[in-house]
Amino acid sequence: MSTQLPLILSPTELAQQIDNPNLLIIDLSKKENHDKAHIAGAIHFDYAHIIRSIKPIMGLLPDINELNRVLSMVGINDTMTIVAYDDEGGGKAARLLWTLDLLKHPASSLLDGGMFSWVNEGHPTSHEPTIPVPTESHYTLHEEGIASQDYIVNHLNDSNVKFLDSRSPEEFAGSKVFANHGGHIPGAINMDWMLTIDKSNNMRLLNDDKLKDLLESKGLNKNQQIIVYCQTHHRSSHTYVVLKHLGYTNLMGYPGAWSDWGNSETTPKEV
Repeated sequence: MSTQLPLILSPTELAQQIDNPNLLIIDLSKKENHDKAHIAGAIHFDYAHIIRSIKPIMGLLPDINELNRVLSMVGINDTMTIVAYDDEGGGKAARLLWTLDLLKHPASSLLDGGMFSWVNEGHPTSHEPTIPVPTESHYTLHEEGIASQDYIVNHLNDSNVKFLDSRSPEEFAGSKVFANHGGHIPGAINMDWMLTIDKSNNMRLLNDDKLKDLLESKGLNKNQQIIVYCQTHHRSSHTYVVLKHLGYTNLMGYPGAWSDWGNSETTPKEV
């Protein structure tokens, strides 16, 4: 039976749960970094397992059979409480959590600050490999959390739908381009995902009051449907988790994101 933990879990809270037999810690750090040091018992999971590419479109969602296969390999099923972390600010770990939400997984958390906070706040690490215990995963994909290109096109003029772009201001403005076309989805709001992270506090999230002020300054509220995107729905997965943490419930992610929209010749762009 899974254990309900806070969506954003502090290192101290994780340390208190470390011996919980229903807890599965998933490390999406680079393999070489995991091998040097990881949380004891954490299982390395390659980020590439939860994304799919059809070049030039990146960051697509694998089909449900593939997701069940790769999650089964590392012991993820709906009886386990998942705590995910990485070594780069939480984007990869958050993409796993977004994926698990699409599968209606009952209990998953993001380690606040990932390895930065775990190490810098004095918690022990290990270099001993953890051998995963494979399981049988039988998830079903629930697509209501997925925004497609067609869905977005059909809601461009919907005043209740907001498009939240988690890329840098330069990408948003079209001065830095990683697709055939630069710019952003018409009407989108830019909020660089790094604005939610306190670099002076071990890459943890800003406190809730500051996060709420940030979102309010962008004109966002909980009555809107918010579709998050970036270049591939990597950074924007982190934004999704932040919004969910703050009580936003009408959320969608756009897999493929700007690598889909910006490489299309038919989608409207704004700079």
